[in-house]
Amino acid sequence: QVQLVESGGGLVQSGGSLRLSCAASGRTFASYAMGWFRQAPGKEREFVAIINWTGGRTYYADFVKGRFTISRDNAKNTVYLQMNSLKPEDTAVYYCAADTDSYSGTYYPGNYDYWGQGTQVTVSS
Repeated sequence: QVQLVESGGGLVQSGGSLRLSCAASGRTFASYAMGWFRQAPGKEREFVAIINWTGGRTYYADFVKGRFTISRDNAKNTVYLQMNSLKPEDTAVYYCAADTDSYSGTYYPGNYDYWGQGTQVTVSS
């Protein structure tokens, strides 16, 4: 079992920054991949970024490359999403997720077996 709790969402102006955190508990954190996904109203949940179990490999959706950075601190059982140069189209509920069957992670949300409750990010124009 893994429990995930996100924090750090909020309201920010276009061009601003936010840092999301996701604290994990339960199974040994440094043994599985983590991902960030988002879901805007009326849209499907979409992949944002993933990070492998060591933190040494990361992958990003094209629409966030160069703006968002995923990282993890295995000593603190926490994964982060630093979001810079935010745009109104980044407005969504952001979810962290654990893929406990994989060291590297995937883009497909169906492969993730534990999810946080989500945190709202709203970017005003």
